Amino acid sequence: MSKSEEQILVIRRQLFDELGSFQGLSSRVESYLGEFLKRENNFFVARSAAEDDPTLKQIIPYAIFCYGNKILHYTRGAKSGEKRLVAKESIGIGGHINDSDESLFSFDESAYHAAVRREISEELVLGGTFTERVVALINDDSTEVGKVHLGVVHLVDLENDDVRAGEMAIAQLGFGTREELLARRENFETWSQIVLDGFSELSVRI
Repeated sequence: MSKSEEQILVIRRQLFDELGSFQGLSSRVESYLGEFLKRENNFFVARSAAEDDPTLKQIIPYAIFCYGNKILHYTRGAKSGEKRLVAKESIGIGGHINDSDESLFSFDESAYHAAVRREISEELVLGGTFTERVVALINDDSTEVGKVHLGVVHLVDLENDDVRAGEMAIAQLGFGTREELLARRENFETWSQIVLDGFSELSVRI
């Protein structure tokens, strides 16, 4: 392993199963996230090892940006870190949590939210302020990508629609209503399909 290889935050799949694994969306955020962010329950491993190890779950913030009743969407470009999702449309902005995000003594909730804001600032250039909150978890064991990832869904309310891409992995940015995006559902990556399908079942609505 190269000394410079990316180290990413993971939990053991066994912990997820003990807490109650599920397929799709779950709004029981506190039942899971609090346990995931206990220092004894998470650790960092080389990304190359985690990508092919289904005994681990990589924790991935997945932020959904909304302005009014419209949702930000984009196409994953060739520079995307997850090559298996290139050219897919997505409504989720986010990525791995790295060891550089770790606080001095432990990886806790404050460190997690700092990592989320870092990821947002790297991937998007926002022309206004925003508020964000965690609304769900997302899991999909039906695909090879999904088996090794676990998403934390953040709903981000934007002050305005002045949004530009901050990196080349994000292309064709735009806004659309949930109904408009569902009309071309098959073009989206699986996590985005699950979120678009399931948001009406949660306590929040897009």
